[in-house]
Amino acid sequence: MNYMPKMKDKTKFVCGECGHESVKWLGCCPSCGSWNTMVEMQAAPAKSGARRSASTSHAVALQCISENDSKRVKTGIGELDRVLGGGVVAGSTVLVGGDPGIGKSTLLMQAASNLMLSGSALYISGEESKAQLKMRASRCGVNGELLVMTETSIDAIEAEVDKIKPSFMIVDSIQTMTSPSLSNATGSVTQIREATAVLTSLAKEKGCAVFIVGHVTKEGALAGPRMLEHMVDTVLYFEGDRHDSLRLLRAVKNRFGSTNEIGIFEMRQEGICEVKNTAELFVTGGNDSGCCVACIMEGNRPILVEVQSLLSTSAFANPRRVAAGMDTSRLMLLLAVLERRGGLRINDKDVYTNAVGGIRLDDRGADLAVALAVAGSVFDRRLPESTAAIGELSLTGEIRPVDRLLARVQECARLGYKNAIVPHSSQLKGVEGINLIKVKYLRDAFCAFTDN
Repeated sequence: MNYMPKMKDKTKFVCGECGHESVKWLGCCPSCGSWNTMVEMQAAPAKSGARRSASTSHAVALQCISENDSKRVKTGIGELDRVLGGGVVAGSTVLVGGDPGIGKSTLLMQAASNLMLSGSALYISGEESKAQLKMRASRCGVNGELLVMTETSIDAIEAEVDKIKPSFMIVDSIQTMTSPSLSNATGSVTQIREATAVLTSLAKEKGCAVFIVGHVTKEGALAGPRMLEHMVDTVLYFEGDRHDSLRLLRAVKNRFGSTNEIGIFEMRQEGICEVKNTAELFVTGGNDSGCCVACIMEGNRPILVEVQSLLSTSAFANPRRVAAGMDTSRLMLLLAVLERRGGLRINDKDVYTNAVGGIRLDDRGADLAVALAVAGSVFDRRLPESTAAIGELSLTGEIRPVDRLLARVQECARLGYKNAIVPHSSQLKGVEGINLIKVKYLRDAFCAFTDN
């Protein structure tokens, strides 16, 4: 009797970062250079048909497309709408990542409850039971008509969507979704990519806006293949300390809006609440030496942040430079300018800086405030009460103007600040309710300090 040998399933190795495919395992991906990212997966079976079936899509002139096709729907949460670019676009796919327990599920459940006013919403959970979803909904005051489903099979989800045709869908989380046609383990690169492809296709075909929850790795990146971010329309990161109530929502990719906007939330007993008055979070209200208030721009929003600095005599040959909330290399550059152009001796001091509230200072407009905070700690002197500093510090010690200076000063005046230290070279005229102190060089700004 002749025995036919069993054909071995063909496998291939795919890079989890860039998607490069190889017939054998490689330690380093030849495409992106990442190490230990090649994952074995089963190759798709070859189709018997020689040609692909004809597509039903046809080319359309740009002038024939109506702008109503991309109409936005408000989520009822102003901070979320700001980050999304004004609301949810029908047929879009939004990926929301964040640490476990940060509040992703709570935020999206509250958004789904508000979206019920504009259409039906389906919340799919692969991690929690229906009873657990009910408990969270009761705590957050979620609309009782919200449809919930506990399922991990992507085929069952697709069948249910075809049946009820929701306008909005939340999938929590993508790492728990599986396709029965694949033999890979749950959470593998193949399963995550296949589930995301199915959900993206559903969003485009049905016109359903899909929110996908994704976990993050220890390095802070979304778990799964890096190509996952390229398959969706918008990528949001929900950040914050689990032991602190402050939460920040950032957009790292947005096909329908700006990626410079951030949403500020606060975790409370009744759920996620948006913060409208940011000055209460990022400004302590004190007027001590080593403190200065900066006005930074996050997208189109001016935000006042208090910068604190502390100097102490170093016991080591190499003084420490610790920056919380800003880039350490930027702090070291500002310290070099303070010492060379400002005449301050800080090469034997340990320097510690902190941005109140945990927000990050990436805006160059905060340079002057950081420099004045360090100088105030050196002089042990304080700035006049209700004073803010806005400006970029150059290597020559010159205070350079920054973008949207008028909007920053107007925000300071709105919050009751009496003085604003601004660059002398700016074309800024007088602003009602606030005194402008124009300085050209760093040494000129030192004159603003008062005697204790």
